[in-house]
Amino acid sequence: MIDDNEPGRAAARLTAVHDRIAVAATQADRNPGEVSLIAVSKTFAGDAIRPVLDAGHRTFGENRVQEAQRKWPDLRRDCPDVELHLIGPLQSNKTRDAVALFDVIHSIDRPKIARAIAQESSRSGRQPKVFVQVNTGEEPQKAGVMATDVAALATLVRDELQLDLVGLMCIPPFDEEPVIHFAFLAKLAKDLGLERLSMGMSADFESAIQFGATDIRVGSAIFGPRSAPTA
Repeated sequence: MIDDNEPGRAAARLTAVHDRIAVAATQADRNPGEVSLIAVSKTFAGDAIRPVLDAGHRTFGENRVQEAQRKWPDLRRDCPDVELHLIGPLQSNKTRDAVALFDVIHSIDRPKIARAIAQESSRSGRQPKVFVQVNTGEEPQKAGVMATDVAALATLVRDELQLDLVGLMCIPPFDEEPVIHFAFLAKLAKDLGLERLSMGMSADFESAIQFGATDIRVGSAIFGPRSAPTA
């Protein structure tokens, strides 16, 4: 019986995802090089991540600061050129750790978090790139700023706090057609003069590329099915 989570299979799946990115980008009349693949390694331990590192991939995403702290210092000792993205919600009491560990933070969704990141960036001298997360589906249980408040938050982040705001991020509702949300996020970003769009996951990244995604967050299509978070 073949174990779908066998670490050695991850490199082959990575290649398959790159092939799918190339096809989707070509169909959208885009350069595949415009699309950054974030390999989402949340819940996977170091031995599952190493084959993807060994295959040459260097851009990874994690949802939780504490989980990333357990895994990535050791992995980065071997691969110091890794770019690590925080794609999950950030609590203000984890800001110092997040700024120290992550190169890109996708989940700024309120002024409190933006100010905390700016304060810690000033203190540490380390300034990650940031995205504003938009709750395009207006789901009360989901993180993200409402669309009506995006411009004000972006102005605070970029102009007042002078953080390195590069784009917008969204996670469409599970039970809705994602392309509606991808198109909406693309329009918001264009209106704000932001070039990067963090959108699209394993099930829908090809559609996201059609609508201009520059950063796609792909986990299970590379690492296989998830179980429980790593200890």
